[in-house]
Amino acid sequence: MASIPDLAWKSGRSGRAGKASRVSEPRSGAAGWRSATAAVRAWPSRNSSESSEKPPRWRGGGVTEGSRRRGIALHLPLIIGTVISAFPFYWAVIMSTHSSSEIFSYPPKLLPGTHFLENLRNLFDAIDFFGSMWNSLLVAVSVTFLVLLFDSLAAFVFAKFRFPGKGPLFGLLMVIFMVPAQLSVIPQFVLMAKIGWIGSMTALVVPAAANAFGIFWMRQYMKSAIPDELLDASRLDGANFLRQYWHVALPVVRPGLAFLGIFTFMGQWNDFAWPLIALTNPDNVTLQVALSQLNGTHGTTDYGIVMTGALLALIPLLIVFAIGAKQIIGDLAKGAVRG
Repeated sequence: MASIPDLAWKSGRSGRAGKASRVSEPRSGAAGWRSATAAVRAWPSRNSSESSEKPPRWRGGGVTEGSRRRGIALHLPLIIGTVISAFPFYWAVIMSTHSSSEIFSYPPKLLPGTHFLENLRNLFDAIDFFGSMWNSLLVAVSVTFLVLLFDSLAAFVFAKFRFPGKGPLFGLLMVIFMVPAQLSVIPQFVLMAKIGWIGSMTALVVPAAANAFGIFWMRQYMKSAIPDELLDASRLDGANFLRQYWHVALPVVRPGLAFLGIFTFMGQWNDFAWPLIALTNPDNVTLQVALSQLNGTHGTTDYGIVMTGALLALIPLLIVFAIGAKQIIGDLAKGAVRG
């Protein structure tokens, strides 16, 4: 067995920085024991002092001029693009606070005015704003819910199941996807008239309850997002089709559903042509059709009132986009952490 002086001499040969801190040869007797004990006690202090030394600073450290210029060159186009994208919203706010004559004045006024409350009162007097907003909200929410349900069900079948005629049916779906929606307006109107739905909100909800784009989008998303092994495991546990869809597929594809929900809601909220044709009662219209009635309400178009209505109509879209974007980013972040 090695003695304490031998261990002290061996441990003293190595240092953290690679330097040899040698201890003299152990001597016999009490002097040897005292020198070895002193070396052992001094070893932690030398080691800690070496570890506490700060590494030498690099000359010219910190942010260099070249890296600063590269950062400016990278962020400057982003800042310019953000300003260009946000300027229409800012201009809508500015126009809603001015009268129509001030809007067309030169030079243009870039600061808020004092006519917002007046434009707001004229807007509520001209049209049934909240009634038409409720109609638009009812149609948009109903269509969005039905599209998410039916399109995700059809996409789940196309993506993860085999059945006779799957290829031809999906090809027919792609053909429908490529046909312009304007070509179906007249046949759709004739069909709604024969059923007796013209003039009611049903004529806006039922034809839009499913669409080819939503099925195609969710099918592509599910094909790559849902592992086949996950469905096989659920089948071994006795899950039927609906349980596989509800408990396995939907939690995985929530980001795709969030995007489809935002896309569908915005499309239905901003839809103008079909509600204008299908809703024959001018007192029971959607918001976009009601806003179009502001043209010529006071003899000439008051663009201050029009921009005030457009600004208020934008608020639900911003709320839906904020909720949906948060869902998308949150689920993608959770998936990244799991992966």
